[in-house]
Amino acid sequence: MNWLLIFAGLSGAMAVAAGAFGAHGASGDAAEWLKTGGHYQLIHAVAALVALRFEAKGPAILFLGGGLVFAGTLYLMAVGLPRWLGAITPIGGAALIIGWLWLAWTGLRAGG
Repeated sequence: MNWLLIFAGLSGAMAVAAGAFGAHGASGDAAEWLKTGGHYQLIHAVAALVALRFEAKGPAILFLGGGLVFAGTLYLMAVGLPRWLGAITPIGGAALIIGWLWLAWTGLRAGG
């Protein structure tokens, strides 16, 4: 069983659901948080699939985990949990950035 592939699929589904809810079922800050979280999570679910295709498991893990932390904190605030969760959001963003840098490094080591 490929857990990263399963998690990428679930992450993509969660992103689409959050984005749709943000566009059609929420308003104000909640709608924006859902749209932003969905956008970032969906991009990074796809990025994880691409990274896995190139056997870059570490970046894929950071894309999925970072996407979940980044988007997840926004989703939680959108459904009414405390706004202090926004202080955790940048941790997910940092993981996403590190994942992209790691992926670039992997390409450099492979000879481009």
